[in-house]
Amino acid sequence: MNETKLKVTLLNYTPNPEETVAMAARLCYSNLTIEDIKNISEKNYKKLIKNLIQKGHLSPIEHVSFTFGIEGISRACSHQLVRHRLASYSQQSQRYVNLEETFNFIIPPSIKQNPDIEKLYIDFMKNAQETYKLIIKKFNEKGIKGELAYQDARFVLPNACETKIIVTMNARELLHFFKLRCCQRAQWEIRLLAEKMLQLVKKVAPTIFFNAGPSCLSGKCPENKNNCNFL
Repeated sequence: MNETKLKVTLLNYTPNPEETVAMAARLCYSNLTIEDIKNISEKNYKKLIKNLIQKGHLSPIEHVSFTFGIEGISRACSHQLVRHRLASYSQQSQRYVNLEETFNFIIPPSIKQNPDIEKLYIDFMKNAQETYKLIIKKFNEKGIKGELAYQDARFVLPNACETKIIVTMNARELLHFFKLRCCQRAQWEIRLLAEKMLQLVKKVAPTIFFNAGPSCLSGKCPENKNNCNFL
């Protein structure tokens, strides 16, 4: 058992994402042929994308998607992540993967900063792992093995348990995701995840995500300003 660190990898994305968005937008606003809409300069497509975002015409942005590999997050974080329904997810299974020897967990910073609380926390995690291993041992003694044992033994595993997940979102959903999860009022772990994802997509699609982030960057803050450290 050990503390793990968040790692986010941009595994794949639509080739030439900003050109693709620009082509979709040009088709909406002109009578050009499909062949003609491909002829657009970088300067023009950047201007076009900025205009789309300012107008709120975001359907052309849905034509590009980004796939992330995420490691070192808790199940508590992944439960929040999968609430974003316009996305595809593939998560490490606790039914098929035996965690007897690979039980890693996340320690929140507030707990890490308080040694007395951290000891309680780690002791609980150790007890959870030992209980998990004991249940699997008892199952095995009764001839119940593999996934049949793991699927019910996992009920004792805590939200802190580390998980891995692959996520694919289109650019419009990512903009929405960043508005909610980059906010200072978002829970710390998913906010850190969102910030790392935003850093990666900005490198490959800087115009689409030039003003991405919490709502207060581009409009009115929906939260109580007295509770926000960002403003």
